[in-house]
Amino acid sequence: MTSRRSSWLPIIVGLPSISLLSACSGVQSSLDPAGAAAQLIADLWWPMLVVAALVTVLVLILLLISVFRSYRSRSARPLSRRQSRNLVIAGGIILPLSVTIPFALSSFSIGRTLYAPPPDNALAIEVIGKQWWWEIHYLDKSGDRIATTANELHVPVGEPIKLLLKSDNVIHSFWVPNIQGKTDMMPGQVNVTSLVADEPGVYRGQCAEYCGAQHALMAFLFIAEPEEDFDTWLEQQAQPAVAPKTNQAVQGREVFFNSGCASCHSIRGTRAQGDKGPDLTHLAGRRTLAAATVPNHIGHLGGWITDPQHIKPESLMPPTELSPDELKALLSYLEGLE
Repeated sequence: MTSRRSSWLPIIVGLPSISLLSACSGVQSSLDPAGAAAQLIADLWWPMLVVAALVTVLVLILLLISVFRSYRSRSARPLSRRQSRNLVIAGGIILPLSVTIPFALSSFSIGRTLYAPPPDNALAIEVIGKQWWWEIHYLDKSGDRIATTANELHVPVGEPIKLLLKSDNVIHSFWVPNIQGKTDMMPGQVNVTSLVADEPGVYRGQCAEYCGAQHALMAFLFIAEPEEDFDTWLEQQAQPAVAPKTNQAVQGREVFFNSGCASCHSIRGTRAQGDKGPDLTHLAGRRTLAAATVPNHIGHLGGWITDPQHIKPESLMPPTELSPDELKALLSYLEGLE
């Protein structure tokens, strides 16, 4: 019986460690870096974890030794005043400073690197924090808007990106854990940060500052792709919406205007000029709806239009009452906005 228990002991002890290590990878982990900034953060975090673990083990060992000795020798002489002073100096001052000072200096150096001004040739992207979604504008060298999208940030791999971060309501925080650290977005202020994605992939970004009821569902996709693919995507995003190709889609466009959608949303190339909700010019090309809450499939799109509060309670998207035929026509039109 003893041998069986001992054979299971390493597995039982190792399970928590395996679970913790499994959480260090994925599309929203700062310990699985795909950018230079995230790599610096991870390179600092791992030594801090090791040192903290060693210090914790050392303290526990000393605590156990002291408890054991107190039971073995209750009549032992207490430490002298000089011994107590030396122990306090060594354990309470010298040892903590020798551990924390190198990490403090490293953290300061990494902070200067992370928030260094972006190069002049960096691609400028304006990101505005909304309730509770992200409005994204791609800018040219003059600061004019090339294209507008929502909840999906595309960047070319290996190219420096300059982010102009804003908020039009409360404080938000822009964070793509695999790529970059957090940067706050303040009302009435423009915070500038830069990043470089080293590896192609689709990563998850998140608001990292509590901003209201749907803070947890205020996410976005960060898509790093080869420069040729990015240039093709950006050129397509700069174009106005395509005209509906079927009679049902034409009918759906009229439903869009007559049901009040155009008062909140804009579709470039049409008379829809609303600015309260996301730009829908190329809606069908996006991968998610409601700030990465659900996939952009026709079923989810229909549910989002008719009952958005079920998907994202307290969101500013109102329900739209449509007949089945009107909903089918509207979905046909929106699915054609590629």
